[in-house]
Amino acid sequence: MISVLRGFQVADDIIIVKDLTKTFKGDKKPALNRVSFNLKRGRMAALVGPDGAGKTTLLRMLCALLAPDKESGSNVIIDGVSIFKDCENHCKIKNIIGYMPQKFGLYEDLTVIENLNLFIALNKKDKGKAGMDEENVSVDTLLEFAGLIDFKKRLAGNLSGGMKQKLGLCCTLITKPKILLLDEPSVGVDPVSRLELMEIVEKLVKDNNISVIWSTSYLDEAEKFEEVFLLSDGEKIYEGSPKDITGNFEDFVINKIKENRGNAFKEALLNSIVSDGFRGDIPKDGVTICAKGLTKVYGKGKKKFVAADSIELSINKGEIFGLLGPNGAGKSTTFKMLCGLIRPSEGYSSILGVRMDENPSLARSYLGYMAQKFSLFGDLSVVQNLNFFAGVYGLSQSGFNSGSNLSMDAKRRIAALLDVFDLKKYKNTNAKDLPLGYKQRLSLSCAIVHNPPVLFLDEPTSGVDPLSRREFWNQIKFLSENGTTVLVTTHFMDEAQYCNRISLVFKGRTLVTGTPEYLKNLVKSDKNPNPTMEDAFIELILKERDMVK
Repeated sequence: MISVLRGFQVADDIIIVKDLTKTFKGDKKPALNRVSFNLKRGRMAALVGPDGAGKTTLLRMLCALLAPDKESGSNVIIDGVSIFKDCENHCKIKNIIGYMPQKFGLYEDLTVIENLNLFIALNKKDKGKAGMDEENVSVDTLLEFAGLIDFKKRLAGNLSGGMKQKLGLCCTLITKPKILLLDEPSVGVDPVSRLELMEIVEKLVKDNNISVIWSTSYLDEAEKFEEVFLLSDGEKIYEGSPKDITGNFEDFVINKIKENRGNAFKEALLNSIVSDGFRGDIPKDGVTICAKGLTKVYGKGKKKFVAADSIELSINKGEIFGLLGPNGAGKSTTFKMLCGLIRPSEGYSSILGVRMDENPSLARSYLGYMAQKFSLFGDLSVVQNLNFFAGVYGLSQSGFNSGSNLSMDAKRRIAALLDVFDLKKYKNTNAKDLPLGYKQRLSLSCAIVHNPPVLFLDEPTSGVDPLSRREFWNQIKFLSENGTTVLVTTHFMDEAQYCNRISLVFKGRTLVTGTPEYLKNLVKSDKNPNPTMEDAFIELILKERDMVK
């Protein structure tokens, strides 16, 4: 194991938080309101809560990156040090805590080993030369430990999502921390990589008595922790072990959040949006999305890389079809070829019988597209984005800022979307300033503003809190039941359960296609008679990965 992390003195509570309060300038309501909890040394705790609950604010305050409100009586003690007492204490805790923010600052044009060496150099400069002689020796140990030893010379930008997170964790461990604060380290990471990342951290805790607070939006992940801190609207609303909860853990968490923040699904209004407007003709055979021999090859000769290999799909009207696979499996490439964003090397795709290679403009007009990464206009307000996309989809001639040239149907539809997705309170807020969950709501609103018969959703709920995800899927199911065909990629295996059928992709090829129950039955055994969707994903991928090796 990592010898440089050994030898810490064991005590009871390594983190003590008392009445932690933080109000940002211009806000009437505190981002954190008198939050208190203790964390014992060598324990792992999950930090869970909806968007805007205060999770990131809490982690940043534990690192002394943010100060509490004056005269609030807030106190944080880290390993016996009161961190807000004076500046000297700030320096002390920097050598105790390893903090990995949501968007960890890897340099994508540097290799894996160059990134690690840079963090070592920065740490030497920060701490002084004393005590830093063994880091260079420990680099290979860290990389071996994280499963990255064979990727030392690969550019960080060319790593899969899971590998990037493992490299970020290695860079964080350079500081030899007693405490790890990880802000949603598994967002956008496939279940196999999430499992591997969790195993790495668990081994650190076991072998080195490190304490961990792991912020997460995956409730199946949070359920595996020894302790859960649940935040809502800046307040701690639950603290305890998931094992102490009676019944379904996800239902328990969502119901607790609803007590603080309810948002009823407005089915009647959404019905008014999908009941009229442009729908397109549905082919007689009922197939709305089709792929024949869809292949994408990058490079030539020894540098040849097959990202997608002879993909075949046939998706019916009103079907929710899931495209699943680990990071780097080729699902995003397939997804982008299907909707015309990437030209295939071979084969073709069609939307409502219109081939993408023959009439791309008409084929694209039938679909709404929600990108994996927020792709709206950050400097435009919510309503300006909706007006703009209404114009792009032919519902107005110009004037996206004022909406003056929108048709009455378009104006009514936009007003209903603002209401359905609870965006009215943010309608004049710039898109870049929205909480993540509301950014996703706006993205979906813009994707369906023209009432398309086909909807492409690329990891639409990545990083979104559990309640918002459930509300989001209520809306998607409603659209599907009213005839909209939905193609979705996701790393949430509970979301895969909403799909009518799933295609599991690995190394650019389709492994298996079928209903969620069909995939789960493939891995059913005496040891695991009732496998979950995550069990099926992990076992099928690992089995295929072993065969490839």
